[in-house]
Amino acid sequence: MNLTLFLNGVAINSMLTAAIVVGIVCLLIVEKIILKRREEVIKKWVVILVFLFSFAILIVGVFAILFIWGVEIMQYLSDSWTSIIDTLANSIGKLVSSAIIIFISMLILKFSKMAFSSVGTKPGPMQRRKRTIAKVSTSIIKYLVGIITILVVLSAWGINVAPALAGLGIMGLVIGLGAQKFINDLISGFFIVFEHHFDVGDVIEVQGFKGEVTSIGLKTTKLRNWKGDVKILSNGEISTLLNYSINPSTAIVDFGIAYQESAQRTIELLNEELPKLRANLPDIIEDPKVVGVINLNNSSVDMRVVAKTLNEKHYAVERELRKEIKRILDDNNIEIPFPQVVVNQPTIRTEKEKTKIKNIESQPVEDSNVEDQYPEEIKK
Repeated sequence: MNLTLFLNGVAINSMLTAAIVVGIVCLLIVEKIILKRREEVIKKWVVILVFLFSFAILIVGVFAILFIWGVEIMQYLSDSWTSIIDTLANSIGKLVSSAIIIFISMLILKFSKMAFSSVGTKPGPMQRRKRTIAKVSTSIIKYLVGIITILVVLSAWGINVAPALAGLGIMGLVIGLGAQKFINDLISGFFIVFEHHFDVGDVIEVQGFKGEVTSIGLKTTKLRNWKGDVKILSNGEISTLLNYSINPSTAIVDFGIAYQESAQRTIELLNEELPKLRANLPDIIEDPKVVGVINLNNSSVDMRVVAKTLNEKHYAVERELRKEIKRILDDNNIEIPFPQVVVNQPTIRTEKEKTKIKNIESQPVEDSNVEDQYPEEIKK
């Protein structure tokens, strides 16, 4: 009888436990589906509240299962709380020391970030260089402060860090053999910075990807192109690159005029009018000028206009130059030709016309003007 009651109790407890577990799992699945469907419009604080509610339901479910199986929850919590209080009482000094060390470390990182964030903000010839050095210095300080903080906290808890420091040499050798790629990236990063290959803000092209350098770290470099795509490169992968920011850019515009137009007059006109565009385009650093005739095309005389611009500003300048050249040529009635094709269609004669022509040609010539003998419709 007692065994039957025991088995019945176990079965009921198992069923209740299974029901609670299934309910919690279903709740979590429903929550995940709802959040995924509305993740673009739902607010962050609502997400936080949902997660807190789910966590509370999970805790209640765990306590309910423990209660079903006869676990003394209050006694267990009381014993756990007593153990925690005793541990804290014995380690209060170590905890305070660790908190102070971590606080000082975070303070150092915060001050260093604030100090270096103002470096390179003023425009000048060394602005990009200063920003690059600031970002690399921030990265170095972050790694150094992190390592020192870990060692000091371990020391505060009574762990002897001297053997750890001594073992760093052997461990460094092992890591160096197994992580040659990582070491290569670090060394390449130092050479990139100190040999001034490129700086933050420069536009470079690496492995077919052209973009602006947004960040230079000890291990990686980040590039962002004009579409907003970001490429992260390991410094060791940057073996060859093109730097478009070292020298000024050149805007190049090619156009054509008709053969009946005067090339010399067009050149003189554009050299007189195009420099006026510089007043409205500060990106131009030298007056636009016509370099001359570059090609004699099938239907046009091709010319070229060039202008020196600031780094990577030539795209916008080229668009404005094309618009201005079109306006100047239109105002002075200079034709811009377009490709034309002349098609000669052969005359199709009827069989009657062919017979008349053959009869006329077979007759003896009596007059020097043979064409007068042809009918009018054949002459056409």
